[in-house]
Amino acid sequence: MLAHRTRLIAAPAREIWAIVSDPHHFPRWWPGVVRVEGVNENRFTQVYTSKRGRAVRMDFFLLASEPPAGDEPARLSFEQEVLATPFERVLRQSVTEIELQAQHEGARVAISQEQKLRGYSRTGGWMLRRAAGARLEEALDGLERLTGSAS
Repeated sequence: MLAHRTRLIAAPAREIWAIVSDPHHFPRWWPGVVRVEGVNENRFTQVYTSKRGRAVRMDFFLLASEPPAGDEPARLSFEQEVLATPFERVLRQSVTEIELQAQHEGARVAISQEQKLRGYSRTGGWMLRRAAGARLEEALDGLERLTGSAS
């Protein structure tokens, strides 16, 4: 199941990169993240709050981090650790990728999430894709808000 959203944001690619490449900024722009813990060079934990008010932790590890360089696009990708977690019942894999391409009027930001579902969860893939797409739109809204380019 792949969800993908792209938007032109009226801010320099380097400014956007400074936000997306630092896990500490996730609560400021990624929907639902309350805080980030355990940040080190290749790992971080996002903390969400469930509908019942409990903390839900999602651990991630960095797959790639390629900052902006000239005309080359910047790319950041990270994967959620699902093995031996409650998410393992639903997911086999969840990878998020962010790509920034400098444009004359700002930066084209593309965010995609590929989730490989497990078992019975595969029957509801279309609902998960729609929810993931909405989450990516909210993330792009958050980036626009942070960079002051929201209309």
